[in-house]
Amino acid sequence: MSTRAWFVALALFVLSVPLRAEVAADQGYRLLDPPQHADTPGKIEVIEFFSYGCPHCNEFYPLVTAWAAKLPKDVVFKRVATGMGRTAWTNLAKTYYTLETTGDLARLDGPLFHAIHEEHLPLFDEKSITEWVGKHGVDTAKFTTAFESFGVNTRVSQAERLLENYKVEGVPTLAVGGKYVVLGNSFEQILSNADAAVAKARSERAVSAPTASGK
Repeated sequence: MSTRAWFVALALFVLSVPLRAEVAADQGYRLLDPPQHADTPGKIEVIEFFSYGCPHCNEFYPLVTAWAAKLPKDVVFKRVATGMGRTAWTNLAKTYYTLETTGDLARLDGPLFHAIHEEHLPLFDEKSITEWVGKHGVDTAKFTTAFESFGVNTRVSQAERLLENYKVEGVPTLAVGGKYVVLGNSFEQILSNADAAVAKARSERAVSAPTASGK
């Protein structure tokens, strides 16, 4: 398949998945059944499911990054890179966890989105990805070792299980407190509804918290 045909097929697949189902103005989330346990006790966990290969995720990236930077201290923001059942996107998910392992993620996170969606580079297989990260200062031997490691493959498998457990149908998707999957008809609405879900999760935690004895 030519590079152009590959991008056309990829775009058609992504655009066939709606950004988010239409929802009523007063319904900013759907309840997850059963709820999922958070990995960070004592914190309200916000998870973003995404893929570097997704054009919507590319557009959402600067908005959600700025939003996450302003979250209060009782909220923890996590990103889950997923393959959504596609080999090319699975390789990009492996790239995310590999760059985490090598310590290069913060530096190359945005540039990788840019390379795929603005420069239209076909970074969908290990060889092309390794060449690209090498040009951006990553030790390719360490990158290859990590990319093929048990640890990175385990992270990818865990991400796919989370995707299933949270019943994610498309990316980007935000989930709050292991209980609320955020909905919205625009990125701005999604983030606004995420704020509301965080506030709801916070109020529920306050109600369920045991009252200190003697007070």
